Amino acid sequence: MRSPTDLHGHSRLRALGPSSAAIPPSEALRAGIGAGIGMAAAAGLALLVAPELWLGIYLIAPFGATSVLIFAAPNSPLAQPWPAIVGNTVSALAALLVCRLVANPLAAVPAAVGLAITVMALCRATHPPGGAVAMTVAIGADRIAPLGPGFAFLPVMAGTALLVGIAVLYAHATGRRYPFRQFGEPNAHGTADPEAPERLGLTEEELSGILVRYNQSLNLGVEDLARLIAAAEMQAASHHARAQTVRDIMSRDLVTVAPDAPLRDVAGLFVRHGFTSLPVVDRNDRFLGVIFQLHLIKKAHADFRPDGRLSRADSDLRAADVMQDRLPVAAPDSPIAALLPHLAASDTDAVPVLEDERIIGIVTRTDLIAALARESLRAADQ
Repeated sequence: MRSPTDLHGHSRLRALGPSSAAIPPSEALRAGIGAGIGMAAAAGLALLVAPELWLGIYLIAPFGATSVLIFAAPNSPLAQPWPAIVGNTVSALAALLVCRLVANPLAAVPAAVGLAITVMALCRATHPPGGAVAMTVAIGADRIAPLGPGFAFLPVMAGTALLVGIAVLYAHATGRRYPFRQFGEPNAHGTADPEAPERLGLTEEELSGILVRYNQSLNLGVEDLARLIAAAEMQAASHHARAQTVRDIMSRDLVTVAPDAPLRDVAGLFVRHGFTSLPVVDRNDRFLGVIFQLHLIKKAHADFRPDGRLSRADSDLRAADVMQDRLPVAAPDSPIAALLPHLAASDTDAVPVLEDERIIGIVTRTDLIAALARESLRAADQ
């Protein structure tokens, strides 16, 4: 048994280790490639504007720090466009002012960084690389100060804006979100209601108050806090579900379609059976994907021209054209609680149950709701 001293020492050692969650290699590579593209563009701008001063003067080191935030931590409030562009710009202006008033670099450097932090906070534009911008100006005052206030706008503001613009395009191209979501913005259906799993009953002011109370307003946005609270509630709710497995509640008598099935036949199956999803399997019954009724409607709508006619013949549309092959799946012995986060999302109406790459069942929202309703009745009777 460890003594309290040993436990305290172990806790201190753990505090020296990584504090953030593990990042998938693909996400790390995505962020690195994006930052490389952004820095290449910033270098090109600097070389174009000032061929003789581009290295170290117009291409400043803080651009690298900004890249880390906007490409690797795009959900951070410190990485959003306003703090990035405004924070770097006012930091450069603050440092240029200090350099005009203080000649001694030993005093100018800390004064420039301190003033930059103060001005960024007053502008609600705290951006950590802004401190590096101020330090860069103060250290290189003999070469930068003669450029005057224009240095704050070119290269600092223009370079940062270029990085932010590339980050926006790159996030969109790679399936990410930057800038981060705003509280109360339209959901995936185009309405003002939050997504079903994120309806907390808390106002934006209450969520903001939580962030301020715990000094987290610089680390987390209101929308992200709402999503985290909702996810935590969903996970906690799953702990109270009875120990049923997916096998207990899944639908077994499945109607499936082949990948080359005509879209008209698929639509007929939806009408005949009243399903909201249909699994797609190959000739060996190997699972390939699922067609959701909503995706079928979207695909059919996209294939209509403005004049109301189909842009291509119905016979050209096949099941493989509308099926979704990237979706959560479950094993038959998985607890039903594991399905809660997936089926609560608006874009997943059913979870296939696989065994050796073959589909043996499917759990729909209806199946899960029925199971939870039975569990609630049992709890009420006890």
